[in-house]
Amino acid sequence: MRLAAHPLRLLAPALLLFPAVMLGATPAQAARARTAVPNAQPADDGPEQGDEKVNQLIIYGDDPCPVSTAEQITVCARKDEAERFRIPAPLRDNPNDPKNQTWTDRVKAYETVGAAGINSCSPVGSGGATGCTARLIHDAYAEKKQSSDVQFGKLIEEERQRRLSTIDKDAAEEQARVETLEKEYEARLARERDGTPAPSTPKPGETTPTQN
Repeated sequence: MRLAAHPLRLLAPALLLFPAVMLGATPAQAARARTAVPNAQPADDGPEQGDEKVNQLIIYGDDPCPVSTAEQITVCARKDEAERFRIPAPLRDNPNDPKNQTWTDRVKAYETVGAAGINSCSPVGSGGATGCTARLIHDAYAEKKQSSDVQFGKLIEEERQRRLSTIDKDAAEEQARVETLEKEYEARLARERDGTPAPSTPKPGETTPTQN
C-alpha cells in the first residue's frame, strides 16, 4: 500500500522560493539564486564543553608532551629525570605519619579523640560503629587536597579555560563571515532583478583603466 506524502513535504519547494519572491525576483531568478547560494553548513566546533576526551600523562626530563586536539585534552605533569624509575613520592613514606599532617588536622584529631556514640566511628557508646564511611571519604579528600603530587584536575581545568578564552574571537569571525555572505546574496538578487551585470573582478596583475 502506497502511503500519502506528508503535507510539509509538498510545501518544501515553495518555502525555499519564498525569500527570493518577497525580494521581487521572478520564480526563475529565485530558482537560480537558490542554487547559487553556497551550502552553508554549521561550523564544526568540535565536541561540546565537557564531552572531550582527557589524556593524562606524566613525563620526565625533556620528554615531549603531545599536543591537545579538538577532540582530546592532553595534560602533562613534568618531573625530574631522576624520578623516572623511582617509586612514586606518595608511596615512599607513610601519609598517616603525624609529621605529614597539617596543624589543622592535628587539632581536629584532638577534638575527636574522645568522641563516642552515633557517627563517631568508635567502639564506645551505642551506634559508635557508624560514621566510618564518612570519615574515610573525608580523610581521602583531605589527603588528596594536601598532596604535593600531581593534581590533574587543576591541569585539566586550566586547559579548558584556555580553550574557552578563544570562543569569543572565533564567534566574531564566524559572524562576520556570515554577514558578508548575506550581503553578497542580497546584492546578487538585486542585480538579477534590475538586469545589472555583475561587476568584473580584475585578475591578479591587471590594472583598472582610469577615465580622464
